[in-house]
Amino acid sequence: MKIARVETFAVPPRWLLCRVETDDGVVGWGEPVVEGRASTVRTAVHELAELLVGRDPMRIEDHWQTMAKASFYRGGPVLSSAVAGLDQALWDIAGQVLGVPVHVMLGGPVRDRVRCYGWVGGDEPGQIAEAVAERVEAGFTAVKMNAAGRTDPLSTPRAVAEIVRRAEAARAALGPDRDFAVDFHGRFTTANARRVVEHLAPLHPLFVEEPVLPEHTHRIGDVVAATTVPIATGERLFSRAEMLPALQAGIAVLQPDLSHAGGISEVRRIAALAETFDVLLAPHCPLGPVALAAGMQIACCVPNFLIQEQSIGIHYNRGAEVLDYLVDPEVFTVADGYLPRPLRPGLGITVDERAVRAADGSVPDWRGPVWRHPDGSFAEW
Repeated sequence: MKIARVETFAVPPRWLLCRVETDDGVVGWGEPVVEGRASTVRTAVHELAELLVGRDPMRIEDHWQTMAKASFYRGGPVLSSAVAGLDQALWDIAGQVLGVPVHVMLGGPVRDRVRCYGWVGGDEPGQIAEAVAERVEAGFTAVKMNAAGRTDPLSTPRAVAEIVRRAEAARAALGPDRDFAVDFHGRFTTANARRVVEHLAPLHPLFVEEPVLPEHTHRIGDVVAATTVPIATGERLFSRAEMLPALQAGIAVLQPDLSHAGGISEVRRIAALAETFDVLLAPHCPLGPVALAAGMQIACCVPNFLIQEQSIGIHYNRGAEVLDYLVDPEVFTVADGYLPRPLRPGLGITVDERAVRAADGSVPDWRGPVWRHPDGSFAEW
């Protein structure tokens, strides 16, 4: 059995899928994408495909090592995401050939269902109580929200009070038996994060996410030291080496993205590294069905797993939804806050290839917004 061809598909709302086919007709799917840079990653996928075509798809680790390291210049979001999607597809093929889910090949299940959360409030959070109530009605026991929209380097008392008010609305709508997480989204300076997070502690958020920018990971320990709130980060870190300083700084939750951080192969290693620091795993996934399927496989076999992000109904999904590209959308049915453990071979989903091919290139590439402070200077989105 040899890899015969690699195809990519840019589909709404902002996803890139890859399809890897063997010479005997086995097809694996992956989701290699950097949000806002899908076309760039698409080029990288086809460059890496030159290393795969004609080779045995079952040599997953050897392919990962070659794709990640064969170029003198390594790493970064584009290359790591291209590797991630192809790695997912190879695991999908292997599971189908052997007739088992990916998590069985990774040591077998340690849980029978996977807790997940939904997004509320959008980029600039509003109508939190109503949105939380809708998520609870849809079967979720946990939600995540942005702390604020455009954020000044040091928030005014009014701005801090608004952040707390929204968190209070979430807590009131959820009650004491459900959870909410707050995403600072790298919009806060270290000093501002330290100022704000202490006001959230009495509301017991599940975690506060990305309180500082990834390039300021050397400062995240200062935020950890300032609060009892669990601190999370990792969506913009792409390897074990990049995750290590955050773990050493004392974070509580690590959030590697299965479509950014080298795929299933690397995230399984990242999870093991996090376990040695007594850190929980909450895979990042505001993406499509293949990324979620890959995250589910990791969630099922990782002992230190906490909760899985998923993007059904997220504010970015305009023109298409996660389930639109699946023949079997019932695999992602939420009940009592959990998704069922996938039982089918490979990634456990059946991609609707006809829908994917029809959607390819149907919308312009998605771009993240560019925000400005009142003085006209650049503001973090």
